[in-house]
Order: sequence, then structure tokens, then C-alpha cells
Amino acid sequence: MIKIYKIKIGEKVYEVEVEAVSEKEGKIEVNKPVQTKENSSVASSSSAGGEVVTAPLQGLVLSVEVTVGQKVKAGENLVIIEAMKMENPIVAPKDGIIQSINVAKGDTVETGSALVTIE
Repeated sequence: MIKIYKIKIGEKVYEVEVEAVSEKEGKIEVNKPVQTKENSSVASSSSAGGEVVTAPLQGLVLSVEVTVGQKVKAGENLVIIEAMKMENPIVAPKDGIIQSINVAKGDTVETGSALVTIE
């Protein structure tokens, strides 16, 4: 049986699905994240040889520091994410060219969300 609860954290309201299981069932399965438009576009980008840079933590995108087609060097800022009142720069893992940008200023991202693809 699945129950849906609403949880309010600060000003945001989240819906959470909880499934009741018995010990006889043996294991608990965790639902996979919902496939979003930005995640689906990354799958095709990464298969084309690009490296997908993902969010190491959840937070709010404060700024996108690059544009598509821009050359970047390893360690250069790509995106700034605010989490727990701190600004966290997400940097390029390697030299390359920005193939795609999957987020915009003001977006909320989850851990593992695709941010940028570097060719």
C-alpha cells in the first residue's frame, strides 16, 4: 500500500510516496528518480563522446558561468550552486568545449542531476 505525504521544509512543499512492506517480502526497493527532460537529453549527449558533469549536491543554481561552444580548462568554474547558504563552484573536470548546458539560473537540482556536457 502506497501513501502520499506532503512535507513542508521552509517555504517549499514536497510530496513523498511511502510504501508499506512486511518483513516477509525480504527487500525494500527504492524508486528511481523521475526521468526529466534535461536527463533524457544528456543520455544522447554522453553517448556522442561528451563527459557529463553532474551536481555533487542538491541546491539552487545561482549562475551558469559558461556558454555552449565555449572552450574551458580543467578547474574552470562551470556552474555555481547554492546549498546550505554556501556558494559551491562546480568546475570542469578536464579541458574541452561545452557541448550542452542542462540547467539555468534559478533551477533547483538534485544530487546527480546533469549540469553541463563537455566534449
